[in-house]
Amino acid sequence: MSAPNIVNVTSIIGKTNVVNLTTTNATLVVENVAASNKVFKINSLVVSNVDGTNAADITISLYSEDNIGGTATQIVSTVSVPADASLIVIDKNSFIYLEEDKSIGATAGSASDLKVVCSYEEIS
Repeated sequence: MSAPNIVNVTSIIGKTNVVNLTTTNATLVVENVAASNKVFKINSLVVSNVDGTNAADITISLYSEDNIGGTATQIVSTVSVPADASLIVIDKNSFIYLEEDKSIGATAGSASDLKVVCSYEEIS
């Protein structure tokens, strides 16, 4: 596994993933597969509660392997998102790099109440 030297990049591609959390199981938000020769700069991750009445808890974790495998390290843990509100988990002032064979997953406290939008740069 190697990540590119981000001083000498050949490509930066902007991407956005939208994930509906339809279960209370961990759900993949974004992954950088093993041997991709890329690093992902996670610029923003926003969780929206689409339930108009009830708050819902969210846990966002950084996983030590792609496809939400390995060990999970919580970025936020069981944070309540009020009804019809959003939670900014990552923004441009607190971005993270997602190296090869790593992933980010989301676990909802209530099924079908939360959506995650993740904006990132794929650097190679």
